[in-house]
Amino acid sequence: MLMEDRGREQEELEAKVGELERIADSLNEVPDEELVDTLGEAVELLTDINARIEDRLDAAGEETSEIGDLLGGVDFGPFDEALEEHEARERATGEPGV
Repeated sequence: MLMEDRGREQEELEAKVGELERIADSLNEVPDEELVDTLGEAVELLTDINARIEDRLDAAGEETSEIGDLLGGVDFGPFDEALEEHEARERATGEPGV
């Protein structure tokens, strides 16, 4: 997902949460005959918010899997060897970074 898509999705999600907060704040003032409709509206918003969050979690999981696959194909052998040599020199001299 592109950064601007994420930004737009975040703004939409924040707007939905704001609308839900507005409904919650108004529940004490809603006439009894409108309460069921108002609560139904709140449930619809919660359903939409939940679906958006689940979609984002799924996308994050896919990205994590892709990154894991990429890292799995990287040969860290030379890096590991250089790090081991560096650490051995530090232990031998007793000074970090030598």
